[in-house]
Amino acid sequence: MSKAPGEFEIIRDYFARAPQGEGVALGIGDDCALLQAPVSGQLATSMDTLVAGRHFPAGADPFMLASRALRVNISDLAAMNARPLWFTLALTLPDSDSVWLEKFASGLLETAGKFGVSLVGGDTTAGPLSITIQVIGHTEKPLRRDGASVGDNIYVSGPLGAAAAALPVVLAERNVTESVRREAEQAFYFPEPQLETANAIAGIATSALDISDGLLGDLGHICKASGVAAEINLESLPIAPLANRLAADTAVELAACGGDDYQLCFTAPAAAVDQVRQLGFTPIGKLVEGGRRYIAPITGTPGLLNRQAIGTFKSLCRP
Repeated sequence: MSKAPGEFEIIRDYFARAPQGEGVALGIGDDCALLQAPVSGQLATSMDTLVAGRHFPAGADPFMLASRALRVNISDLAAMNARPLWFTLALTLPDSDSVWLEKFASGLLETAGKFGVSLVGGDTTAGPLSITIQVIGHTEKPLRRDGASVGDNIYVSGPLGAAAAALPVVLAERNVTESVRREAEQAFYFPEPQLETANAIAGIATSALDISDGLLGDLGHICKASGVAAEINLESLPIAPLANRLAADTAVELAACGGDDYQLCFTAPAAAVDQVRQLGFTPIGKLVEGGRRYIAPITGTPGLLNRQAIGTFKSLCRP
């Protein structure tokens, strides 16, 4: 019987083959990585942990899982208008399954190559499956949550609701055709970090973040950080076609309250509306005075959102 590979064997066999890109003086294999920071601008860093059974199905395909794990972290860099440079990986494994590791490593390194980010270190240990990734990027024009002002328009970078509509399919709670299943997996496991959009709006936007927990909830973070409140026109929300196909009756609610689309929500001055329209975006609402007022999606068709969703939005947007 062959011995299960240990930490160093896993690193050597599956992850040390990662190509080393910009600014990597010394990568995987020593006590620390040595990285050459850019001479100007700022470094941006973010870290997420994904736990089996909570953030992804325990039996998820490892290739797709690796792609999702890295993409959602790169999305945090996009929200700050930071160019991805490097990342580290901490992997907790219930066992050293070579087939699983090969697929996971392939998905991780393919995604890293797509976005030009280098794996420079990490750790492996035994335990319930979890994945922790830390990303580091560089920005000359950072986007933040605390720069919005009353009168700013609110925008989103693309269609919403696809990942939330896809979740029952991903969890095997709903039977669909093979083509729809593949589309649902694409929406959930392969979100597209909005790096180009962030770069395009960097000189215009007053605030931004990526939509991981739902538009209304995440917009609430901008409201709280900037001391403002929001009005949303529900009819203006761009609905993902998959959401309309899988959940036509609740598509607007999924777009407003569902998560995991990783589009950007950003604000810009009203005077810049034509400039933003030229980039392909139209306002979905505006920022208003907060004070003691409870702000909810006050425009739009009544009854589109349930009371829990509106209550959540009110509490988050109350300054």
